[in-house]
Amino acid sequence: MEQIIEQISRDELLGRTLKLKNAGYRLVAISCTGKDGFELSYSFDKDYELLNLRLNIEPDAQVDSISSVYPFAFLYENEIKELFGVKIINIELDFKGNLYTTSVKTPFGNTKEVKSDG
Repeated sequence: MEQIIEQISRDELLGRTLKLKNAGYRLVAISCTGKDGFELSYSFDKDYELLNLRLNIEPDAQVDSISSVYPFAFLYENEIKELFGVKIINIELDFKGNLYTTSVKTPFGNTKEVKSDG
């Protein structure tokens, strides 16, 4: 299986995602790592070719949701938003911080705020 990593800007994400969808690629996963900002990897597959779109963003940067192109992306995006604190906007089905119950607001993010009960 061939694997390609393509570094893109957040402004390119929706356009590139739509082109991949129209070319027959399926969304495999969205993953995130964070330390001094965030690295988001969007993995797509077609005919055993794994294509990864990779973004590096600052902690306060906003990223558009791709759930308008791949509807089930809302699960990955809600998880990344809640666990890392990435500011993903326009998620088709946004749980607004209620997908998981955690004692820390963004346990894998750049800040460790305690989640309030209210």
